Amino acid sequence: MKAPLLQRCWVTFSVYVVGFYASILNRFIIIGSTNIPSCGPVLIASNHISAYDTIFLPWAVIRYNPLQMLWAPAKEELFENLFLRLIYTSWGAFPVRRKRDVRAGRKMNDLLLDQKVMLFPEGTRHKDGQLGSGNRGVGKIIYDTRPTVVPTALIGLNSWKFPRIGQGASIKFGTPLDFSDLFALEDCKETHLLIVDRVMQAIAGLLTGGGADCGRK
Repeated sequence: MKAPLLQRCWVTFSVYVVGFYASILNRFIIIGSTNIPSCGPVLIASNHISAYDTIFLPWAVIRYNPLQMLWAPAKEELFENLFLRLIYTSWGAFPVRRKRDVRAGRKMNDLLLDQKVMLFPEGTRHKDGQLGSGNRGVGKIIYDTRPTVVPTALIGLNSWKFPRIGQGASIKFGTPLDFSDLFALEDCKETHLLIVDRVMQAIAGLLTGGGADCGRK
């Protein structure tokens, strides 16, 4: 599922505008970008601390992969306004209902055949910066689709105010996770929990400065 060239050009232009604000007018630092594969299927699994996450995370990924998309599921309430729906959709976001959404799940699985997707395993924002628990459904997605999973940690964005300048924040991309031992287990709730727990442990390690190797900037 590849987006039209015009849409990919629009997204690349948009993220560079965002990047000017994030990394030039402010001090948004990107660490470990070499851990992101150049092509899919890739799942960027990140903590969620601010509404800015969904804007600056694509900048951190697409700046090194121009004319690509970073697809993202988002709560359906964000699509109620027609103008915002058009904007979010053009950026590669698609609506997901709070309860189990079969259609969105199928779209996610289709995208993870060959695309990059960002996902927040906690399922909600934690504005205090503390890492919550992961959603078992994320473990199920990973088990079913077997993408390259890149643990990602966002730090400091929860204190940002718009349109201030000079604010500091960072994003860390860890080394892709190995689930080969867990993929050999039965497709069941317990296995899905083990998978998402491994993802959350890797994110926690990045947040504390340890864990997966971030590589170079």
